[in-house]
Amino acid sequence: MSARSLRIVGALLLLPGFAGPATAEYGDVVINNYSDAAGMRPVIFPHWFHRVRFRCAACHADLGFKFKAGGNEINMMKIIDGEYCGACHNGEIAWSVENCDMCHSAKPGTPTQVHESTVQKLLAPAKPKPRQ
Repeated sequence: MSARSLRIVGALLLLPGFAGPATAEYGDVVINNYSDAAGMRPVIFPHWFHRVRFRCAACHADLGFKFKAGGNEINMMKIIDGEYCGACHNGEIAWSVENCDMCHSAKPGTPTQVHESTVQKLLAPAKPKPRQ
């Protein structure tokens, strides 16, 4: 196959709907142990996004995350104190906790689970910005 043909095939695969729906290999984890009760949207944790950057031990051994969705008593005070997600999401390694909507983005009422679909099926619509 010529280089030109390869470029055409590659471009076709990038067209919406041509290659089929995207899926996360290890699924997204919805965390809603406390969010709904606190009036916040549940958290979507993009496991695969983190997994391609770190080995399992970075979170599951070094930071103490259990290998079970909902098995960790994660709350914002622990994160602010540098536990769990807060070990990296401290404003130096990754964004800090002031960006609530970066994590708290799931549709309200989504239960804690490993969700084997794309994030688009979980995301709550963005809040409209107030007009000035």
